[in-house]
Amino acid sequence: MPPQLPRRDLLKGLLATGLMGSVAETKANRQPAADAAPFSVHIFSKHLHFLNYNELAATAADLGFDGVDLTVRPDGHVEPARVREDLPSAVEALKKKKLGAVMMTTAVTKADDPVSRSVLETASRQGIRYYRTGWLPYPANQPIPATLKQYRQQLHELATLNQQLNLAGGYQNHAGTNFGSAVWDLASVLADLNNPALGAQYDIRHGTVEGGTSWSTGLRMIAPHIRFLAIKDVIWEKVNGKWKAVSVPLGQGMVDFPAYFALLKQLNVRVPISLHLEYPLGGADQGKRELTIPREKVYQAIQTDLQTLRGMLKTAGLVG
Repeated sequence: MPPQLPRRDLLKGLLATGLMGSVAETKANRQPAADAAPFSVHIFSKHLHFLNYNELAATAADLGFDGVDLTVRPDGHVEPARVREDLPSAVEALKKKKLGAVMMTTAVTKADDPVSRSVLETASRQGIRYYRTGWLPYPANQPIPATLKQYRQQLHELATLNQQLNLAGGYQNHAGTNFGSAVWDLASVLADLNNPALGAQYDIRHGTVEGGTSWSTGLRMIAPHIRFLAIKDVIWEKVNGKWKAVSVPLGQGMVDFPAYFALLKQLNVRVPISLHLEYPLGGADQGKRELTIPREKVYQAIQTDLQTLRGMLKTAGLVG
């Protein structure tokens, strides 16, 4: 991890941009979190890979987050091969700042992989309760029904392990050609499993890209299996003559957040949120450890998206 930044230097940019005043009340009222409350907001630590554990915790607390969604995967905040040594240190740093340390993002897809099992066992001992799995491809040389049968068994074994460890895994509906991208395939497999220890991390950004105007149908189908949410925004943009889905700051894209949050309320989906920022942020958007812009600009973007999200949740009547 990078050397620890002195506390006064870490906060200098926040003070300069006026962000500290907006979160003072949140900090004063924060209590230690034993679990992730419905619609609590956790920063995806991918965007803060340039900070060590103590800096990560201090920054997330000062920005007003409820917790941190830790990257526990190759090139993440915690390397899977060192999970037993490093994850306890990361969790301890978060708890010292009274932040929720109950969520992580992993590359786990199989219960019988020794490194994956070590990640899950260590996470369970540290009080983590939610984790995002890795993605599963559709092999080009295998019929889709056969692949679904294979993944149904594979995820059944993973769900069984999760139950033993008191964990809830969530597979993300990431846009593309992998299993789960279309939502219906993931929803059908999860319905067959019918196990609360394995569900979905629903991502409205990717749901909008893949579903167009029918994203709400996919959401209704997968709603019973949603364990937590990923939040970000997107537009279609022509890049080098080809249309491409491009991430943008929250509320500036084509995601219909009022309709989305209204439908979550109607469907009684009340789960924690991982906030993602995947638009250009000097490398922070890609999980880089060396930035091409000042850290303060990253903090300001995060704070703006967090305030936008909290405003949306309040308008939708999902939080007080």
